[in-house]
Amino acid sequence: MSNALRSCLAVLVAAGGLVGASSALAQGSASGSLVCDGVQQNKQACLRERGAAQDAARRGGLSSPDAATLQANALARCNRQPPEDRPACEARVLGTGQTNVTGSVLGGGVIRTTVVPVPAR
Repeated sequence: MSNALRSCLAVLVAAGGLVGASSALAQGSASGSLVCDGVQQNKQACLRERGAAQDAARRGGLSSPDAATLQANALARCNRQPPEDRPACEARVLGTGQTNVTGSVLGGGVIRTTVVPVPAR
């Protein structure tokens, strides 16, 4: 796997984690169900983030982007890849071709794998 491909994959996984974390904080802060047990992350950091999410929710500043915005952001990240890697990046983001999605945000990240035949040289 090329370095550019790994970079694109890492960026997509990280972005997915951030989106999942922000929606989990929003849901947890509203219901008080966000568990800060020190297992998934440092307890003090979790409590600080939960408090910040509660404050933001009270001010109406906590929102989740729609699917079109998330897809546009992901495709914009593909534009930063070398030209030869862009089609594979876009296929992973759009889920076209033979794309397989595994993992979870809670488990550490969502991995998108796309099989792309490479012609013999």
